[in-house]
Amino acid sequence: MNGRNILTPADTADDLAGTAFIHVEGRLEGAYRTADFASAVQVLDAVAVVADELDHHPDVRLGWGRVEFELSSHDVGGVTSRDVDLARRITEITNEQGARIGN
Repeated sequence: MNGRNILTPADTADDLAGTAFIHVEGRLEGAYRTADFASAVQVLDAVAVVADELDHHPDVRLGWGRVEFELSSHDVGGVTSRDVDLARRITEITNEQGARIGN
């Protein structure tokens, strides 16, 4: 698969199993809880570094004790392997930083 093939929810189900991410309406959505605002920002800071490395950037919502990610390959209008790769990296970061899955 190249990074331009649009994936279906069936295509991503195994890769997303056990993560915060769900595949819905042409995007991946994942939400995390943290202890406070500063720790949510720390998660986002670490994700920002990886997103720059991958040259693939999520849409983000940040609040007190929460950070939410929306991943989509806007250039092709759906979810691609680039989004799945970023979701995996975000999962690694949140696990390392002790963020919990949740809204």
